Amino acid sequence: MKALLDWLDQRTGYRRIVRYTLYENIPGGARWRYVWGSTLVFTLTIQVITGIFLWMAYSPSSQTAWESVYYIQHEMTGGWLLRGIHHFTASVMNVLLVLHLMQVVIDGAYRAPREMNFWFGLGLFLLVLALSLTGYLLPWDQKGYWATKVATNIAAIVPWIGPMLQRLVVGGADYGHHTLTRFFALHAGVLPAAVVVLLVWHIFLFRRHGITAKDPKRRPDEYFWPDQVLKDAVACLAVMAAILFLVLRPWLFGTGEDLGAELGAPADPSETYSAARPEWYFLFLFEFLKFFSGGTEIWGAIIIPGLILGVIFLMPIIGRWQLGHLFNVGLSVSLLAGAILLTYLAITHDQRNTSYQVAVQEARRNAVRVRALARPPRGIPLTGAVNLLRDDPLTQGPKLFSKNCAGCHRYDGHDGTGAKPAEEPTAADLKGFASREWLSGLMDPSRIPTLHYFGGTKFKDGRMARFVARDVAKYSPENKEKLRKVVVALSAEAKLKSQYAADKQDSQAIDEGRTLIATEDMRCTECHKFYQHDEDPTGPDLTGYGSRQWLIDCIGDPGHARFYGKRNDRMPAFAQDRLDARSISLLADWLRGDWY
Repeated sequence: MKALLDWLDQRTGYRRIVRYTLYENIPGGARWRYVWGSTLVFTLTIQVITGIFLWMAYSPSSQTAWESVYYIQHEMTGGWLLRGIHHFTASVMNVLLVLHLMQVVIDGAYRAPREMNFWFGLGLFLLVLALSLTGYLLPWDQKGYWATKVATNIAAIVPWIGPMLQRLVVGGADYGHHTLTRFFALHAGVLPAAVVVLLVWHIFLFRRHGITAKDPKRRPDEYFWPDQVLKDAVACLAVMAAILFLVLRPWLFGTGEDLGAELGAPADPSETYSAARPEWYFLFLFEFLKFFSGGTEIWGAIIIPGLILGVIFLMPIIGRWQLGHLFNVGLSVSLLAGAILLTYLAITHDQRNTSYQVAVQEARRNAVRVRALARPPRGIPLTGAVNLLRDDPLTQGPKLFSKNCAGCHRYDGHDGTGAKPAEEPTAADLKGFASREWLSGLMDPSRIPTLHYFGGTKFKDGRMARFVARDVAKYSPENKEKLRKVVVALSAEAKLKSQYAADKQDSQAIDEGRTLIATEDMRCTECHKFYQHDEDPTGPDLTGYGSRQWLIDCIGDPGHARFYGKRNDRMPAFAQDRLDARSISLLADWLRGDWY
Protein backbone atom coordinates (compact mmCIF):
# COMPACT_ATOMS: atom_id res chain seq x y z
CA MET A 1 0.00 0.00 0.00
CA LYS A 2 2.83 2.38 0.91
CA ALA A 3 4.44 1.75 -2.46
CA LEU A 4 1.18 2.64 -4.23
CA LEU A 5 0.81 5.86 -2.21
CA ASP A 6 4.44 6.79 -2.88
CA TRP A 7 3.89 6.21 -6.60
CA LEU A 8 0.76 8.37 -6.50
CA ASP A 9 2.56 11.12 -4.56
CA GLN A 10 5.42 11.21 -7.06
CA ARG A 11 2.98 11.85 -9.89
CA THR A 12 0.48 14.17 -8.16
CA GLY A 13 2.14 15.59 -5.07
CA TYR A 14 -1.02 14.91 -3.09
CA ARG A 15 0.81 14.72 0.25
CA ARG A 16 1.98 18.28 -0.11
CA ILE A 17 -1.55 19.37 -1.04
CA VAL A 18 -3.04 17.58 1.96
CA ARG A 19 -0.37 19.02 4.26
CA TYR A 20 -0.98 22.53 2.91
CA THR A 21 -4.74 22.09 3.36
CA LEU A 22 -4.86 20.52 6.80
CA TYR A 23 -1.92 22.02 8.61
CA GLU A 24 -2.78 25.69 8.41
CA ASN A 25 -1.80 27.58 11.55
CA ILE A 26 -4.70 28.98 13.59
CA PRO A 27 -3.62 31.74 15.99
CA GLY A 28 -5.26 31.22 19.37
CA GLY A 29 -6.48 27.74 18.44
CA ALA A 30 -9.67 26.34 16.93
CA ARG A 31 -12.89 28.24 17.58
CA TRP A 32 -16.55 27.94 16.64
CA ARG A 33 -16.51 31.50 15.31
CA TYR A 34 -14.33 30.33 12.42
CA VAL A 35 -16.83 27.81 10.99
CA TRP A 36 -18.80 30.24 8.78
CA GLY A 37 -16.43 30.11 5.83
CA SER A 38 -16.40 26.31 5.81
CA THR A 39 -20.19 26.09 6.04
CA LEU A 40 -20.47 28.45 3.07
CA VAL A 41 -18.16 26.27 0.98
CA PHE A 42 -20.22 23.26 2.10
CA THR A 43 -23.53 24.83 1.06
CA LEU A 44 -22.06 25.97 -2.25
CA THR A 45 -20.93 22.39 -2.89
CA ILE A 46 -24.44 21.16 -2.14
CA GLN A 47 -25.85 23.69 -4.61
CA VAL A 48 -23.46 22.60 -7.33
CA ILE A 49 -24.17 18.87 -6.86
CA THR A 50 -27.94 19.19 -6.58
CA GLY A 51 -27.99 21.76 -9.38
CA ILE A 52 -26.23 19.38 -11.77
CA PHE A 53 -28.74 16.60 -11.06
CA LEU A 54 -31.66 19.00 -11.45
CA TRP A 55 -30.15 20.16 -14.72
CA MET A 56 -30.29 16.57 -16.02
CA ALA A 57 -34.10 16.59 -15.81
CA TYR A 58 -34.81 20.28 -16.47
CA SER A 59 -35.93 21.59 -19.85
CA PRO A 60 -35.41 25.37 -20.16
CA SER A 61 -38.21 26.61 -22.38
CA SER A 62 -41.42 28.48 -21.70
CA GLN A 63 -43.46 25.44 -22.76
CA THR A 64 -41.48 22.75 -20.96
CA ALA A 65 -39.88 24.37 -17.88
CA TRP A 66 -42.83 23.97 -15.50
CA GLU A 67 -43.58 20.55 -16.94
CA SER A 68 -40.03 19.33 -16.28
CA VAL A 69 -40.06 20.74 -12.72
CA TYR A 70 -43.41 19.02 -12.18
CA TYR A 71 -41.77 15.78 -13.29
CA ILE A 72 -38.87 16.34 -10.88
CA GLN A 73 -41.18 17.22 -8.00
CA HIS A 74 -43.90 14.60 -8.43
CA GLU A 75 -42.67 11.83 -10.74
CA MET A 76 -38.90 11.43 -10.44
CA THR A 77 -37.74 9.20 -7.60
CA GLY A 78 -36.36 11.43 -4.87
CA GLY A 79 -36.90 14.50 -7.04
CA TRP A 80 -38.82 16.35 -4.32
CA LEU A 81 -35.90 15.80 -1.93
CA LEU A 82 -33.33 16.92 -4.48
CA ARG A 83 -35.27 20.05 -5.35
CA GLY A 84 -36.09 20.79 -1.72
CA ILE A 85 -32.44 20.60 -0.68
CA HIS A 86 -31.44 22.89 -3.55
CA HIS A 87 -34.18 25.39 -2.72
CA PHE A 88 -33.67 25.63 1.03
CA THR A 89 -29.89 25.55 0.81
CA ALA A 90 -30.16 28.80 -1.14
CA SER A 91 -32.00 30.37 1.81
CA VAL A 92 -29.57 29.00 4.38
CA MET A 93 -26.63 30.14 2.26
CA ASN A 94 -27.85 33.74 2.32
CA VAL A 95 -28.09 33.61 6.12
CA LEU A 96 -24.57 32.18 6.39
CA LEU A 97 -23.23 34.88 4.07
CA VAL A 98 -24.64 37.62 6.28
CA LEU A 99 -23.22 35.96 9.42
CA HIS A 100 -19.81 35.55 7.75
CA LEU A 101 -19.79 39.16 6.59
CA MET A 102 -20.75 40.38 10.07
CA GLN A 103 -17.95 38.32 11.61
CA VAL A 104 -15.41 39.73 9.15
CA VAL A 105 -16.45 43.31 9.92
CA ILE A 106 -16.60 42.85 13.71
CA ASP A 107 -13.19 41.12 13.79
CA GLY A 108 -11.69 43.75 11.47
CA ALA A 109 -10.68 41.04 9.02
CA TYR A 110 -11.18 43.48 6.14
CA ARG A 111 -8.18 45.64 7.13
CA ALA A 112 -4.86 45.71 5.33
CA PRO A 113 -3.52 43.53 3.83
CA ARG A 114 -6.89 41.81 3.43
CA GLU A 115 -8.74 44.49 1.43
CA MET A 116 -8.75 42.48 -1.80
CA ASN A 117 -10.08 39.43 -0.04
CA PHE A 118 -12.89 41.49 1.49
CA TRP A 119 -13.83 42.80 -1.94
CA PHE A 120 -13.77 39.29 -3.39
CA GLY A 121 -16.08 38.20 -0.56
CA LEU A 122 -18.40 41.12 -1.24
CA GLY A 123 -18.47 40.10 -4.90
CA LEU A 124 -19.34 36.54 -3.89
CA PHE A 125 -22.17 37.88 -1.74
CA LEU A 126 -23.66 39.77 -4.70
CA LEU A 127 -23.21 36.77 -7.00
CA VAL A 128 -25.07 34.49 -4.58
CA LEU A 129 -27.93 37.00 -4.45
CA ALA A 130 -27.94 37.04 -8.26
CA LEU A 131 -28.07 33.24 -8.29
CA SER A 132 -31.07 33.35 -5.96
CA LEU A 133 -32.81 35.91 -8.16
CA THR A 134 -32.23 34.05 -11.43
CA GLY A 135 -33.15 30.68 -9.93
CA TYR A 136 -36.51 32.02 -8.77
CA LEU A 137 -37.78 32.19 -12.36
CA LEU A 138 -36.67 28.75 -13.52
CA PRO A 139 -39.72 26.74 -12.32
CA TRP A 140 -41.75 29.07 -14.59
CA ASP A 141 -44.65 29.13 -12.17
CA GLN A 142 -46.91 32.08 -11.42
CA LYS A 143 -45.07 33.11 -8.28
CA GLY A 144 -41.62 33.12 -9.85
CA TYR A 145 -42.79 34.65 -13.13
CA TRP A 146 -44.56 37.66 -11.65
CA ALA A 147 -42.06 38.25 -8.85
CA THR A 148 -39.20 38.25 -11.35
CA LYS A 149 -41.15 40.54 -13.65
CA VAL A 150 -41.53 43.06 -10.84
CA ALA A 151 -37.85 42.75 -9.91
CA THR A 152 -36.55 43.21 -13.44
CA ASN A 153 -38.83 46.18 -14.03
CA ILE A 154 -36.49 48.00 -11.65
CA ALA A 155 -33.85 47.88 -14.37
CA ALA A 156 -36.04 50.13 -16.51
CA ILE A 157 -35.72 53.06 -14.09
CA VAL A 158 -31.94 53.25 -14.39
CA PRO A 159 -31.21 56.67 -15.95
CA TRP A 160 -30.47 56.77 -19.70
CA ILE A 161 -29.83 53.04 -20.19
CA GLY A 162 -32.81 51.67 -18.23
CA PRO A 163 -35.11 50.54 -21.07
CA MET A 164 -32.19 49.11 -23.04
CA LEU A 165 -30.92 47.27 -19.95
CA GLN A 166 -34.36 45.83 -19.31
CA ARG A 167 -34.66 44.58 -22.88
CA LEU A 168 -31.23 42.99 -22.54
CA VAL A 169 -32.24 41.17 -19.35
CA VAL A 170 -35.69 40.20 -20.59
CA GLY A 171 -34.50 39.16 -24.02
CA GLY A 172 -36.99 41.27 -25.93
CA ALA A 173 -39.97 43.56 -25.52
CA ASP A 174 -41.81 41.24 -23.14
CA TYR A 175 -41.26 38.22 -20.93
CA GLY A 176 -41.24 34.85 -22.59
CA HIS A 177 -39.02 32.04 -23.81
CA HIS A 178 -35.89 34.17 -24.21
CA THR A 179 -36.26 35.54 -20.68
CA LEU A 180 -36.21 32.03 -19.29
CA THR A 181 -33.27 30.86 -21.39
CA ARG A 182 -31.23 33.93 -20.43
CA PHE A 183 -31.93 33.46 -16.75
CA PHE A 184 -31.07 29.77 -17.04
CA ALA A 185 -27.79 30.58 -18.80
CA LEU A 186 -26.95 33.02 -16.01
CA HIS A 187 -28.02 30.67 -13.24
CA ALA A 188 -26.42 27.48 -14.53
CA GLY A 189 -23.42 28.89 -16.41
CA VAL A 190 -22.23 32.46 -16.08
CA LEU A 191 -22.85 33.09 -12.39
CA PRO A 192 -21.52 29.72 -11.11
CA ALA A 193 -18.37 30.19 -13.18
CA ALA A 194 -17.89 33.65 -11.69
CA VAL A 195 -18.51 32.27 -8.19
CA VAL A 196 -15.87 29.56 -8.67
CA VAL A 197 -13.28 32.07 -9.91
CA LEU A 198 -13.89 34.48 -7.03
CA LEU A 199 -14.05 31.65 -4.49
CA VAL A 200 -10.67 30.26 -5.59
CA TRP A 201 -9.11 33.70 -5.25
CA HIS A 202 -10.91 34.28 -1.96
CA ILE A 203 -9.59 31.05 -0.44
CA PHE A 204 -6.10 31.63 -1.87
CA LEU A 205 -5.88 35.11 -0.35
CA PHE A 206 -7.35 33.82 2.89
CA ARG A 207 -4.63 31.17 3.13
CA ARG A 208 -2.01 33.72 2.15
CA HIS A 209 -2.89 36.19 4.91
CA GLY A 210 -4.19 33.70 7.47
CA ILE A 211 -6.95 34.00 10.02
CA THR A 212 -7.55 37.30 11.75
CA ALA A 213 -7.67 35.96 15.28
CA LYS A 214 -9.50 37.66 18.11
CA ASP A 215 -7.31 37.65 21.27
CA PRO A 216 -4.81 35.13 19.78
CA LYS A 217 -2.66 35.12 22.94
CA ARG A 218 -5.39 33.69 25.17
CA ARG A 219 -4.68 30.20 23.87
CA PRO A 220 -1.74 28.58 22.05
CA ASP A 221 -1.79 28.25 18.27
CA GLU A 222 -3.15 25.06 16.72
CA TYR A 223 -3.31 23.52 13.28
CA PHE A 224 -6.47 23.37 11.18
CA TRP A 225 -6.41 19.59 11.65
CA PRO A 226 -7.93 18.05 13.73
CA ASP A 227 -9.75 20.45 16.11
CA GLN A 228 -10.97 23.07 13.64
CA VAL A 229 -11.84 20.39 11.09
CA LEU A 230 -14.01 18.72 13.73
CA LYS A 231 -15.77 21.98 14.57
CA ASP A 232 -16.30 22.70 10.87
CA ALA A 233 -17.66 19.20 10.31
CA VAL A 234 -20.11 19.53 13.22
CA ALA A 235 -21.23 22.93 11.91
CA CYS A 236 -21.74 21.52 8.39
CA LEU A 237 -23.78 18.65 9.81
CA ALA A 238 -25.90 21.14 11.74
CA VAL A 239 -26.47 23.13 8.54
CA MET A 240 -27.45 19.95 6.69
CA ALA A 241 -29.83 19.02 9.50
CA ALA A 242 -31.45 22.46 9.31
CA ILE A 243 -31.90 22.11 5.55
CA LEU A 244 -33.45 18.65 5.86
CA PHE A 245 -35.75 19.96 8.61
CA LEU A 246 -37.03 22.67 6.25
CA VAL A 247 -37.50 20.12 3.47
CA LEU A 248 -39.39 17.67 5.70
CA ARG A 249 -41.26 20.28 7.77
CA PRO A 250 -44.67 19.63 6.10
CA TRP A 251 -44.38 15.93 6.98
CA LEU A 252 -43.08 16.56 10.50
CA PHE A 253 -45.90 18.98 11.39
CA GLY A 254 -48.62 17.62 9.11
CA THR A 255 -49.28 20.97 7.41
CA GLY A 256 -50.59 19.34 4.24
CA GLU A 257 -48.09 21.16 2.05
CA ASP A 258 -45.84 19.42 -0.46
CA LEU A 259 -42.56 18.01 0.72
CA GLY A 260 -39.60 19.92 -0.62
CA ALA A 261 -39.94 23.22 -2.45
CA GLU A 262 -43.26 24.74 -3.40
CA LEU A 263 -44.36 24.56 -7.05
CA GLY A 264 -47.15 26.93 -8.02
CA ALA A 265 -49.40 26.90 -11.03
CA PRO A 266 -47.74 27.33 -14.46
CA ALA A 267 -46.86 30.89 -15.44
CA ASP A 268 -49.69 32.54 -17.35
CA PRO A 269 -49.02 36.09 -18.60
CA SER A 270 -52.71 36.53 -19.35
CA GLU A 271 -53.72 36.08 -15.70
CA THR A 272 -53.13 38.71 -13.02
CA TYR A 273 -51.36 37.42 -9.94
CA SER A 274 -51.69 39.49 -6.78
CA ALA A 275 -49.84 36.96 -4.60
CA ALA A 276 -46.43 37.64 -6.18
CA ARG A 277 -43.72 38.30 -3.62
CA PRO A 278 -39.94 37.87 -3.73
CA GLU A 279 -38.26 35.22 -1.60
CA TRP A 280 -38.05 36.13 2.08
CA TYR A 281 -34.43 37.31 1.85
CA PHE A 282 -35.48 40.00 -0.66
CA LEU A 283 -38.59 41.08 1.26
CA PHE A 284 -36.76 43.93 3.00
CA LEU A 285 -36.06 45.55 -0.38
CA PHE A 286 -39.66 45.00 -1.43
CA GLU A 287 -40.87 46.75 1.73
CA PHE A 288 -38.25 49.50 1.40
CA LEU A 289 -39.53 50.40 -2.07
CA LYS A 290 -42.98 51.10 -0.63
CA PHE A 291 -41.58 54.31 0.88
CA PHE A 292 -40.96 55.69 -2.61
CA SER A 293 -43.54 56.60 -5.22
CA GLY A 294 -44.43 59.26 -7.77
CA GLY A 295 -41.17 59.16 -9.67
CA THR A 296 -38.93 58.72 -6.61
CA GLU A 297 -38.57 54.95 -7.06
CA ILE A 298 -35.06 55.45 -8.40
CA TRP A 299 -33.97 56.54 -4.91
CA GLY A 300 -35.22 53.37 -3.26
CA ALA A 301 -34.22 50.99 -6.05
CA ILE A 302 -30.93 52.39 -7.33
CA ILE A 303 -29.44 55.41 -5.56
CA ILE A 304 -29.74 54.52 -1.86
CA PRO A 305 -28.80 50.80 -2.28
CA GLY A 306 -25.94 51.90 -4.53
CA LEU A 307 -24.65 54.37 -1.94
CA ILE A 308 -24.86 51.73 0.79
CA LEU A 309 -22.93 49.24 -1.32
CA GLY A 310 -20.38 51.95 -2.06
CA VAL A 311 -19.85 52.59 1.65
CA ILE A 312 -19.54 48.85 2.32
CA PHE A 313 -16.99 48.63 -0.49
CA LEU A 314 -14.98 51.41 1.16
CA MET A 315 -15.01 49.76 4.59
CA PRO A 316 -11.35 48.58 4.33
CA ILE A 317 -10.29 52.19 3.79
CA ILE A 318 -12.64 53.67 6.39
CA GLY A 319 -11.61 51.03 8.92
CA ARG A 320 -7.91 51.99 8.92
CA TRP A 321 -8.68 54.11 11.96
CA GLN A 322 -10.33 52.87 15.13
CA LEU A 323 -13.15 55.38 14.80
CA GLY A 324 -13.70 54.20 11.21
CA HIS A 325 -13.82 50.59 12.37
CA LEU A 326 -16.46 51.49 14.95
CA PHE A 327 -18.41 53.24 12.20
CA ASN A 328 -18.22 50.11 10.03
CA VAL A 329 -19.42 47.89 12.85
CA GLY A 330 -22.25 50.28 13.71
CA LEU A 331 -23.29 50.56 10.07
CA SER A 332 -23.30 46.77 9.62
CA VAL A 333 -25.38 46.20 12.74
CA SER A 334 -27.78 48.98 11.72
CA LEU A 335 -28.21 47.59 8.20
CA LEU A 336 -28.87 44.10 9.54
CA ALA A 337 -31.37 45.42 12.09
CA GLY A 338 -33.06 47.52 9.40
CA ALA A 339 -33.32 44.54 7.04
CA ILE A 340 -34.84 42.41 9.81
CA LEU A 341 -37.32 45.16 10.70
CA LEU A 342 -38.35 45.71 7.07
CA THR A 343 -38.77 41.95 6.57
CA TYR A 344 -40.98 41.81 9.67
CA LEU A 345 -43.05 44.75 8.41
CA ALA A 346 -43.47 43.13 4.99
CA ILE A 347 -44.71 39.89 6.55
CA THR A 348 -47.10 41.60 8.99
CA HIS A 349 -48.49 43.89 6.27
CA ASP A 350 -49.23 40.87 4.09
CA GLN A 351 -50.89 39.07 7.00
CA ARG A 352 -53.26 42.01 7.44
CA ASN A 353 -53.87 42.47 3.71
CA THR A 354 -57.18 40.71 3.03
CA SER A 355 -56.91 40.92 -0.77
CA TYR A 356 -53.40 39.48 -0.65
CA GLN A 357 -54.53 36.59 1.56
CA VAL A 358 -57.39 35.86 -0.85
CA ALA A 359 -54.88 35.86 -3.73
CA VAL A 360 -52.59 33.49 -1.80
CA GLN A 361 -55.45 31.07 -1.19
CA GLU A 362 -56.41 31.20 -4.85
CA ALA A 363 -52.80 30.54 -5.86
CA ARG A 364 -52.68 27.52 -3.56
CA ARG A 365 -55.95 26.19 -4.96
CA ASN A 366 -54.63 26.58 -8.50
CA ALA A 367 -51.39 24.81 -7.59
CA VAL A 368 -53.30 21.88 -6.11
CA ARG A 369 -55.74 21.84 -9.01
CA VAL A 370 -53.12 21.78 -11.76
CA ARG A 371 -51.38 18.86 -10.07
CA ALA A 372 -54.65 16.95 -10.05
CA LEU A 373 -55.23 17.74 -13.73
CA ALA A 374 -51.70 16.79 -14.71
CA ARG A 375 -51.97 13.30 -13.27
CA PRO A 376 -52.81 10.34 -15.52
CA PRO A 377 -54.94 9.50 -17.35
CA ARG A 378 -55.40 13.10 -18.51
CA GLY A 379 -51.77 14.19 -18.22
CA ILE A 380 -50.16 17.35 -19.57
CA PRO A 381 -51.20 18.29 -23.13
CA LEU A 382 -48.70 19.04 -25.87
CA THR A 383 -49.74 22.69 -25.70
CA GLY A 384 -48.34 22.95 -22.16
CA ALA A 385 -49.59 22.68 -18.60
CA VAL A 386 -50.85 26.26 -18.56
CA ASN A 387 -53.75 25.17 -20.76
CA LEU A 388 -54.88 22.72 -18.09
CA LEU A 389 -56.02 25.66 -15.98
CA ARG A 390 -57.14 27.80 -18.90
CA ASP A 391 -59.57 25.06 -19.92
CA ASP A 392 -60.57 24.09 -16.38
CA PRO A 393 -64.06 25.12 -15.22
CA LEU A 394 -63.07 24.91 -11.54
CA THR A 395 -60.29 27.45 -12.12
CA GLN A 396 -61.87 29.79 -14.65
CA GLY A 397 -65.51 29.56 -13.50
CA PRO A 398 -65.08 31.53 -10.24
CA LYS A 399 -63.12 34.26 -12.05
CA LEU A 400 -65.72 34.57 -14.78
CA PHE A 401 -68.53 34.59 -12.23
CA SER A 402 -66.81 37.23 -10.10
CA LYS A 403 -66.20 39.50 -13.09
CA ASN A 404 -69.49 39.08 -14.94
CA CYS A 405 -72.16 37.76 -12.57
CA ALA A 406 -71.36 38.85 -9.00
CA GLY A 407 -72.75 42.34 -9.61
CA CYS A 408 -76.20 40.77 -9.13
CA HIS A 409 -75.81 37.11 -8.17
CA ARG A 410 -73.95 35.37 -5.39
CA TYR A 411 -72.42 31.91 -5.17
CA ASP A 412 -72.95 30.56 -1.66
CA GLY A 413 -72.99 34.15 -0.43
CA HIS A 414 -69.75 35.31 -2.09
CA ASP A 415 -68.54 36.39 -5.52
CA GLY A 416 -67.28 32.97 -6.56
CA THR A 417 -63.66 33.54 -5.50
CA GLY A 418 -64.42 33.79 -1.79
CA ALA A 419 -64.70 37.56 -1.50
CA LYS A 420 -67.96 39.07 -0.23
CA PRO A 421 -69.11 42.19 -2.12
CA ALA A 422 -70.27 45.10 0.00
CA GLU A 423 -73.55 45.47 -1.92
CA GLU A 424 -76.54 43.22 -1.33
CA PRO A 425 -77.36 40.74 -4.12
CA THR A 426 -80.19 41.60 -6.49
CA ALA A 427 -80.59 38.16 -8.06
CA ALA A 428 -80.59 34.52 -6.97
CA ASP A 429 -77.70 32.69 -5.35
CA LEU A 430 -76.59 30.17 -7.97
CA LYS A 431 -74.73 27.64 -5.85
CA GLY A 432 -76.31 24.28 -6.59
CA PHE A 433 -78.47 25.71 -9.36
CA ALA A 434 -81.01 23.16 -10.65
CA SER A 435 -80.13 20.67 -7.92
CA ARG A 436 -82.87 19.10 -5.80
CA GLU A 437 -81.89 21.23 -2.81
CA TRP A 438 -81.91 24.46 -4.85
CA LEU A 439 -85.28 23.72 -6.43
CA SER A 440 -86.76 22.69 -3.08
CA GLY A 441 -85.78 26.10 -1.72
CA LEU A 442 -87.37 27.78 -4.74
CA MET A 443 -90.66 26.03 -3.96
CA ASP A 444 -90.48 26.95 -0.26
CA PRO A 445 -92.90 29.81 0.59
CA SER A 446 -90.54 31.11 3.28
CA ARG A 447 -87.46 31.15 1.06
CA ILE A 448 -88.58 32.24 -2.40
CA PRO A 449 -89.08 35.91 -1.39
CA THR A 450 -85.63 36.12 0.22
CA LEU A 451 -82.49 37.51 -1.43
CA HIS A 452 -81.37 33.92 -1.98
CA TYR A 453 -84.00 33.60 -4.73
CA PHE A 454 -86.42 36.27 -6.00
CA GLY A 455 -86.14 38.84 -3.19
CA GLY A 456 -83.91 41.22 -5.13
CA THR A 457 -85.63 40.88 -8.50
CA LYS A 458 -88.86 42.11 -10.04
CA PHE A 459 -90.13 38.50 -9.89
CA LYS A 460 -90.58 38.73 -6.11
CA ASP A 461 -94.17 39.87 -6.75
CA GLY A 462 -94.61 37.81 -9.92
CA ARG A 463 -96.86 34.91 -10.73
CA MET A 464 -94.39 32.26 -9.61
CA ALA A 465 -93.82 33.88 -6.23
CA ARG A 466 -97.57 34.31 -5.70
CA PHE A 467 -98.23 30.70 -6.66
CA VAL A 468 -95.70 29.40 -4.15
CA ALA A 469 -96.87 31.78 -1.40
CA ARG A 470 -100.59 31.11 -1.86
CA ASP A 471 -100.97 27.63 -3.32
CA VAL A 472 -97.90 25.66 -2.34
CA ALA A 473 -98.15 26.95 1.22
CA LYS A 474 -101.57 25.25 1.50
CA TYR A 475 -100.56 21.93 -0.06
CA SER A 476 -101.77 18.80 1.60
CA PRO A 477 -99.25 16.09 2.54
CA GLU A 478 -100.29 14.25 -0.62
CA ASN A 479 -99.59 17.24 -2.84
CA LYS A 480 -96.32 17.92 -1.04
CA GLU A 481 -95.24 14.41 -1.96
CA LYS A 482 -96.23 15.06 -5.56
CA LEU A 483 -94.25 18.33 -5.49
CA ARG A 484 -91.24 16.44 -4.19
CA LYS A 485 -91.41 14.11 -7.18
CA VAL A 486 -91.79 17.10 -9.54
CA VAL A 487 -88.64 18.65 -8.02
CA VAL A 488 -86.79 15.35 -8.41
CA ALA A 489 -87.91 15.04 -12.05
CA LEU A 490 -87.10 18.64 -12.92
CA SER A 491 -83.68 18.41 -11.30
CA ALA A 492 -83.04 15.20 -13.26
CA GLU A 493 -83.35 17.27 -16.46
CA ALA A 494 -80.02 18.91 -15.54
CA LYS A 495 -78.15 15.58 -15.48
CA LEU A 496 -75.85 16.86 -12.74
CA LYS A 497 -72.85 14.70 -11.96
CA SER A 498 -73.35 15.31 -8.25
CA GLN A 499 -76.79 13.68 -8.46
CA TYR A 500 -76.02 10.87 -10.88
CA ALA A 501 -76.34 8.13 -8.26
CA ALA A 502 -79.49 9.65 -6.73
CA ASP A 503 -81.15 10.10 -10.13
CA LYS A 504 -80.40 6.51 -11.05
CA GLN A 505 -81.84 5.26 -7.78
CA ASP A 506 -85.00 7.42 -8.03
CA SER A 507 -85.81 6.62 -11.66
CA GLN A 508 -89.41 5.66 -10.80
CA ALA A 509 -90.03 8.91 -8.90
CA ILE A 510 -88.53 10.85 -11.83
CA ASP A 511 -90.93 9.20 -14.28
CA GLU A 512 -93.87 9.98 -12.02
CA GLY A 513 -92.69 13.56 -11.55
CA ARG A 514 -92.47 14.17 -15.29
CA THR A 515 -96.11 13.17 -15.57
CA LEU A 516 -97.15 15.21 -12.56
CA ILE A 517 -95.60 18.40 -13.97
CA ALA A 518 -98.48 18.67 -16.48
CA THR A 519 -101.27 17.87 -14.02
CA GLU A 520 -103.79 20.36 -12.66
CA ASP A 521 -102.53 19.80 -9.12
CA MET A 522 -99.01 21.02 -9.92
CA ARG A 523 -99.97 23.51 -12.66
CA CYS A 524 -96.36 23.86 -13.92
CA THR A 525 -97.28 23.81 -17.59
CA GLU A 526 -99.73 26.67 -17.23
CA CYS A 527 -96.70 28.98 -17.51
CA HIS A 528 -93.83 26.76 -18.60
CA LYS A 529 -93.25 24.55 -21.57
CA PHE A 530 -92.18 21.02 -20.75
CA TYR A 531 -91.55 19.01 -23.90
CA GLN A 532 -94.95 19.13 -25.71
CA HIS A 533 -96.96 21.00 -23.06
CA ASP A 534 -98.04 24.69 -23.17
CA GLU A 535 -97.66 26.18 -26.62
CA ASP A 536 -97.64 29.77 -25.31
CA PRO A 537 -95.44 29.78 -22.17
CA THR A 538 -94.88 32.86 -20.01
CA GLY A 539 -91.93 31.40 -18.11
CA PRO A 540 -88.68 29.65 -19.02
CA ASP A 541 -88.83 26.37 -20.93
CA LEU A 542 -88.37 23.53 -18.44
CA THR A 543 -87.35 21.04 -21.11
CA GLY A 544 -83.77 20.13 -20.26
CA TYR A 545 -83.88 22.62 -17.39
CA GLY A 546 -80.41 23.24 -15.92
CA SER A 547 -78.69 20.96 -18.44
CA ARG A 548 -75.38 22.08 -19.87
CA GLN A 549 -76.83 23.29 -23.15
CA TRP A 550 -79.85 24.88 -21.44
CA LEU A 551 -77.57 26.86 -19.13
CA ILE A 552 -75.20 27.88 -21.94
CA ASP A 553 -78.12 29.14 -24.02
CA CYS A 554 -79.65 30.97 -21.06
CA ILE A 555 -76.40 32.75 -20.19
CA GLY A 556 -75.88 33.58 -23.84
CA ASP A 557 -79.31 35.17 -24.35
CA PRO A 558 -81.67 35.19 -21.36
CA GLY A 559 -84.04 37.46 -23.26
CA HIS A 560 -84.76 34.73 -25.79
CA ALA A 561 -88.40 33.55 -25.91
CA ARG A 562 -87.28 30.15 -24.65
CA PHE A 563 -86.23 31.75 -21.34
CA TYR A 564 -87.50 35.09 -19.99
CA GLY A 565 -88.31 36.94 -23.20
CA LYS A 566 -89.46 40.51 -22.59
CA ARG A 567 -89.79 39.75 -18.88
CA ASN A 568 -86.01 39.43 -18.54
CA ASP A 569 -84.85 41.35 -15.46
CA ARG A 570 -81.58 43.18 -16.30
CA MET A 571 -79.56 40.10 -17.25
CA PRO A 572 -77.50 40.90 -20.36
CA ALA A 573 -77.05 38.63 -23.37
CA PHE A 574 -73.50 37.60 -22.65
CA ALA A 575 -73.03 35.83 -25.98
CA GLN A 576 -73.48 39.06 -27.93
CA ASP A 577 -70.56 41.18 -26.77
CA ARG A 578 -69.34 40.11 -23.32
CA LEU A 579 -68.18 36.49 -23.35
CA ASP A 580 -67.09 34.10 -26.05
CA ALA A 581 -68.52 30.61 -26.39
CA ARG A 582 -65.57 29.03 -24.54
CA SER A 583 -65.97 31.33 -21.53
CA ILE A 584 -69.73 30.73 -21.34
CA SER A 585 -69.13 26.97 -21.47
CA LEU A 586 -66.54 27.18 -18.66
CA LEU A 587 -68.92 29.25 -16.54
CA ALA A 588 -71.81 26.85 -17.14
CA ASP A 589 -69.67 23.80 -16.36
CA TRP A 590 -68.50 25.38 -13.11
CA LEU A 591 -72.03 26.26 -12.00
CA ARG A 592 -73.11 22.69 -12.75
CA GLY A 593 -70.09 21.14 -11.03
CA ASP A 594 -68.85 19.52 -14.25
CA TRP A 595 -65.18 19.76 -13.34
CA TYR A 596 -64.39 16.56 -11.50
